[in-house]
Amino acid sequence: MQISQLIFSAGVVAWPLLLFSVLAIALISERSYFWLKILKKQKPIVRKAFNLFEKDWYSALGLLKKHPELPMCRIFLEALALDKPTPAKFRLALENAAQAELPSLRRFNTIFDTIITVSPLLGLLGTVLGLMASFSSLQLGNLGSSDTVGVTGGLSEALSSTVLGLIVAIFTLFFSNTFKGLYRRQVSSIQECTGRLELLQDEYYEQGLKIHETARK
Repeated sequence: MQISQLIFSAGVVAWPLLLFSVLAIALISERSYFWLKILKKQKPIVRKAFNLFEKDWYSALGLLKKHPELPMCRIFLEALALDKPTPAKFRLALENAAQAELPSLRRFNTIFDTIITVSPLLGLLGTVLGLMASFSSLQLGNLGSSDTVGVTGGLSEALSSTVLGLIVAIFTLFFSNTFKGLYRRQVSSIQECTGRLELLQDEYYEQGLKIHETARK
């Protein structure tokens, strides 16, 4: 059965399911572009920035400022914008910046979960409506005069709505789980990189104190 026939046979529930499918495709496209950009660009830029941090902080800052569209760069820039922070303040700034980035990383997860949950329920609703239509076409005690077209049409609606609801839910579930996996990987990467940046900042802070104490003597 073709998709067009499936949608036509699903009855009234086909319209909200069709709306859910269009919404899911649009949001999946946006999230796919978002994650592909991060996976392609962020890791090499962060690696290069750390290499520059060990030599020249200003060059590293310049590199980060060229890529404000990347979450890791925004987190680093937020903390590095502080003027001579103590290690405690620097760590707090990194944590706050990281927390601020989390909503953008898990964006649309609630909508995906809603589509995954509601689509099978709409399919079940279509099944019940189709069976009710089939039973209403039957004339008990006089099966020969029953509306055969109504019975078969109701059964077709019942089965088609179930299939359509499952297709929308399974399709959305696959991508939703993929994005959630990328989110967890990104959170782990943020924790690793911010910890590494803290260590570098601590070293520079201690060196600054030693230089200051030497100058006083």
